[in-house]
Amino acid sequence: MEHLPEADAETAAFFRDWLETFSGYVREVDYAAARPLFHPDVLAFGTHNDVISGLDTWIATQWDNVWPKTTDFDFQLDRTRILASPDGAMASVLAPWTSTGYHPDGTPFDRPGRATMIFAKGPDGWLCIHSHMSLNRGVPQQSHAERPVKAW
Repeated sequence: MEHLPEADAETAAFFRDWLETFSGYVREVDYAAARPLFHPDVLAFGTHNDVISGLDTWIATQWDNVWPKTTDFDFQLDRTRILASPDGAMASVLAPWTSTGYHPDGTPFDRPGRATMIFAKGPDGWLCIHSHMSLNRGVPQQSHAERPVKAW
């Protein structure tokens, strides 16, 4: 294989829209709206757990420890890479992101990170089957905002 299997323009546009949609749900702390984007048995890595099996566990142990405690989450689409299998059945999205964290005294700090997500295409469209989101090196692991959850 000479080059990485970059996604075609239509597939890349879909995933850029997906990232924008997901970012909005993170900013709104809307777990219910984000659920349909993921396979119910999704496997994930995150800041608070090594391997997480299943969407409900991921929401309870990762999302709920991060989303209400941060603000301004957004993927950097101009630096995002989207790969797709030649048969169009799987795709990988590699995307840096930014957010704002908060020290215990309420002062904000930049909270950048990166994500790798793997998607499978089924009869109902694309679902994320694996996600690994992690902070960049040196970024404080804890953030101390307390925002309400919009919907579980």
